[in-house]
Amino acid sequence: MKVNKPTKVKGQATSHKWKDVRGKRLRPPISSSDFSNSPVMAKIVKEHQVSLKKPNVKRLKKKAKSVPDSKKSAPQSGCNKSYTQANGSSAFTMDNDSQDWKEYSQSIRGNGVETSVDVEDSRPGRLDGEALRFCAERGDQQNHAVLVMQKDQTLCFRGKCFLTCLYGRVEVMGFTIEEGQQSYPLFSPASHCPLTIRALENSDDTRDDRTEASPLLRKHLTAASRKKLLKRVTSHSSIILLEPMETPLTRFLSSFTELSELFSPPMNELMSAILDTPINGLGVIPLVSSVEGLKMSRSYRDALHTVVSACRGDIDGCAVILVCGTKNVGKSTFIRTLINTLLNHTTSVDYLEGDLGQTEFTPAGCLSLLAVREPLLGPPFTHQQTPEHMIYYGRSSCESDLDRYLESLKSLWRRRSQTRETPVIINTMGWVKGFGFQLLVDIIRLLPVSHVIQLGHGGSTQCPALTPDFLRTAHGCQTHPPAQTALDEFTESHTPSKSYTHLIVQSEFQGVGCQGTAKHQRSNEHRELSLLGYLSKLQSPDPGPVRPLHSLTPYQVPHTAVALGVTHCEVVPSHMFYAANGSLVGLCCLGEKVTSKGGPVLLSQAPICPCVGFGVLRGIDMARGLYFLLTPVDPSILRNVNCLLLGAISLPSCILTTQPGFEGELPYVTTNYSFDLTGAGKLRVFKGLMRPSQLGM
Repeated sequence: MKVNKPTKVKGQATSHKWKDVRGKRLRPPISSSDFSNSPVMAKIVKEHQVSLKKPNVKRLKKKAKSVPDSKKSAPQSGCNKSYTQANGSSAFTMDNDSQDWKEYSQSIRGNGVETSVDVEDSRPGRLDGEALRFCAERGDQQNHAVLVMQKDQTLCFRGKCFLTCLYGRVEVMGFTIEEGQQSYPLFSPASHCPLTIRALENSDDTRDDRTEASPLLRKHLTAASRKKLLKRVTSHSSIILLEPMETPLTRFLSSFTELSELFSPPMNELMSAILDTPINGLGVIPLVSSVEGLKMSRSYRDALHTVVSACRGDIDGCAVILVCGTKNVGKSTFIRTLINTLLNHTTSVDYLEGDLGQTEFTPAGCLSLLAVREPLLGPPFTHQQTPEHMIYYGRSSCESDLDRYLESLKSLWRRRSQTRETPVIINTMGWVKGFGFQLLVDIIRLLPVSHVIQLGHGGSTQCPALTPDFLRTAHGCQTHPPAQTALDEFTESHTPSKSYTHLIVQSEFQGVGCQGTAKHQRSNEHRELSLLGYLSKLQSPDPGPVRPLHSLTPYQVPHTAVALGVTHCEVVPSHMFYAANGSLVGLCCLGEKVTSKGGPVLLSQAPICPCVGFGVLRGIDMARGLYFLLTPVDPSILRNVNCLLLGAISLPSCILTTQPGFEGELPYVTTNYSFDLTGAGKLRVFKGLMRPSQLGM
């Protein structure tokens, strides 16, 4: 049943099903810097909130499934070279920069031999301390920095920034950024592994390096700074531009006191931070070499190479890669690196989310299917988006209803076009024991998997290796091996085992297998960050102060227009509104018409239906029969919503406890409650865990 387009409400409510109603506007808090409250940072934020507005990141267009030896790219807007091509050679006007180049080229190079300055700067390794002071220059007027990097040199950092490659090419988390491309946002918060920028070798050794670099530097640096950096430019150099980044997401997160230092180094890295380089103050804090960035083992690199080769056409059809492994073994980081590496060769990668607790593109508790077209250069909360297909399961674990989990995954897979040749990556949960392992067996059998990548640590996979031979006799929750007769032992008439490539990756990073104990590194904190990232879409895209959620205008929805259900537990109808008020709800579309006899429509069981997004049910008007809902979902999509699903994914506490403008008790927050009372907690029903006697074992 379609829902009418929301309209503004003045005075009495109209007959439309979705309407706006003006709420009380309160003065929002002023957003602060992510790093410090120093006058310098305050000045930077003030000057660039208006001027520094980046367009949407656009990947260079390439033909799908085409994998050239070197990535082809055509210059786009963002960094255009100031010289022209004439019959394959460079032609430019002799100016002061060219004179600078001639002077320094004569002093630096002699008979084709580079001086010790170039040899010193070209050594591979981490750029830190003194090295950054020599190869980086700050453009104070425009508030940015230019960095010259040599082949295999790296910059590991905390913070956030926009990166533009002016010359050469660099790599971040497997994704190659080349000159001519637009700026890419980099996020390196304390909640995850720090990002590392690595300079790659240029494929063209015949380029006149300083001739091309001089006009590029002229756009961003003063004459003195250009002279200093030109001495360090060689044919193997890469030049990058770093600019501060301020987005609705970062402003929204920094408005909460407990998240104000999210993009600063954690406590265990404070002594490793470098605070006196030209790139400091832009939102980037370099780290010394003792702090590890992304550490790839030999098996890690081999698995990436094998999958990329398969996607280049070494197998028939499209590659379907399932990634599995126990908790805290690096599955999410591996998948992000794999997606970024594949995006160097194809325009998009399909992603099937099967991990309810650590989702990549949505708030927790969702199963989803979407096409990834942009690189993932940050943790999940930095790239929240609306999938093409999504089902709201409502819990961070599926142990209470295994059948609903598997049926939801199968429903998503059926929605994918079978004619697509785009590679597919399937993420799975870190539950690899008991029923969790049986779910993995089911998924491999039910989906046309071509590669199974199993991550482990310490020389083990922490569960049996999911090889094709093992799958031949393994039992799943819904699937079982084919029955064999005594005659099959002497013949080859039995069903052949499913064929796929099985790869084992041994993770070797520090702390593998253990959950992070530092601030922002626990799994529940990651889930809250993802939800906050989604709710940040309610903020205005224009620079300005953050508006708290209680000051935003909600939609009003009649009780008779939508059904209300609970996914994770049983709630008596008389208590349904108490449970849903002030909670996160999934906006879903039932396949059947919602009919009401004059009152609210309540569902007796959780349906498996499409979900288009989420909203905050901030109030319920029993007298007028209205729900008051905040959501970033487009009104044109809201017309199709006829179901609100309440799950176990709760709003972060900072949303409720940080409500400026109120005196006394805060709405939705109470301190006079005892969980020691009988029945004070929620009733849990486990539908999937059966006793051995029920299984006939």
